[in-house]
Amino acid sequence: MTWEGMEQRRFPRAHYGCVVRVRVKGSVEAFRTKTENIGSGGICVMLPKGLNVFSSVETELDFEMPGEKVICDGKIVWVVHKSQIERNAAEEFDTGIEFLHLKKEDKALIERVVAECLKKSTSSTSAS
Repeated sequence: MTWEGMEQRRFPRAHYGCVVRVRVKGSVEAFRTKTENIGSGGICVMLPKGLNVFSSVETELDFEMPGEKVICDGKIVWVVHKSQIERNAAEEFDTGIEFLHLKKEDKALIERVVAECLKKSTSSTSAS
């Protein structure tokens, strides 16, 4: 069963894995992971710990290209605990983060990355 609300987004999302650092404001604990998907409105990441919905976070996205890093505030908007098939597997929490106060140039960068990813996925689908 799928929760349809997660797929009714205002901004297109692309499956793109860039390095991201997430830190709850007021905490020293930070998580380094990769994005599951990204859009100009926010990201989805897998974290080893469940964070509280509506928590304020600082996000740092590294697109691994010179000068293409985005640092902005965010808000946890949903968390889904992923059940593990293997007993010894680490816990994971699928986490949605909405960007807050995103600079114009950072939004443009994300939109460009998303557009490029969507274009590649569309052209590879039509080529099959």
